[in-house]
Amino acid sequence: MKALQDLDIFVRTVDTGSLSATARAMDLTPAATSAALKRLESELGVELFVRSTRSLRLTLSGEQFLEQCRPALAALQQAARLVAGGEAAMEGVLKLSAPSDLGRNLLLPWFDAFQIEHPRVSVRLQLSDRLANVYSEPVDAAFRYGKPPDSNLVALPLALGNRRVLCASPAYIKRHGAPSSPNELTDHDCLCFMVGDDVHDRWRFSQGEGEISVRVRAANVSNDGDAVHRWALLGRGIAYKAHLDIAGDLLQGRLCALCTTWTTEHVPLYLVVPNRSQLTPLLRCLRDFVAQRIDELAAPIS
Repeated sequence: MKALQDLDIFVRTVDTGSLSATARAMDLTPAATSAALKRLESELGVELFVRSTRSLRLTLSGEQFLEQCRPALAALQQAARLVAGGEAAMEGVLKLSAPSDLGRNLLLPWFDAFQIEHPRVSVRLQLSDRLANVYSEPVDAAFRYGKPPDSNLVALPLALGNRRVLCASPAYIKRHGAPSSPNELTDHDCLCFMVGDDVHDRWRFSQGEGEISVRVRAANVSNDGDAVHRWALLGRGIAYKAHLDIAGDLLQGRLCALCTTWTTEHVPLYLVVPNRSQLTPLLRCLRDFVAQRIDELAAPIS
């Protein structure tokens, strides 16, 4: 399947930035990888790279081709494995992005269990609370809270009932007491998340027909959700976390839910992909695996 190999060489060369590195990874000669790129450019009738003695840089045509080529190549490679049948279909590299807290505290152990079941699968995981651009970054899919604003993206629901939980450690509650309503948060130290310079210090709640928005006093602020989580466990203040991030802590009593008669903000979890062609059998398998683990969490999230 020479055409498939040529596409693979193209994508690998973009990722490595080097023909020689691609040649080593694929056990080919540099001349063979160079010939593959020239053959692909000839078939397309455009130049994909601007070449110099020291570097390769994508042309505009190359960038446009890469955007469509990467998911198509992954689907073709997975289809080739699928027709081989059996476990051979469940192999390859999963390039994923996830929020820091969710990734470290839930997804990492789940991915480990998934790889034990499918030992030919490897994972490349980006942990960041910055939203990954699934079009341009080397990511197959992204786990994200909240439905993406870009309607062209495919958002597969994983936990539609997930909500935030107002929470604090038993140690904090022992020292400062627990608020009886969200309005009392102004008298407490709160732990806030930030994106860029935007501090999320306005927390929303509802009860019956009424809704309130409370501007909290941010004692500690971080752009890393896991840092906010750890501060809460250390008793540094009250946090407003997604239930999935702290489900284990609530079950084990390391954190306590507060103001539970109030309805908190809705933060559904999705698996986001640029288009449905990106949904290879392997990625679908992982999605089903993660969805099952979410369903098995003992505490309700709706």
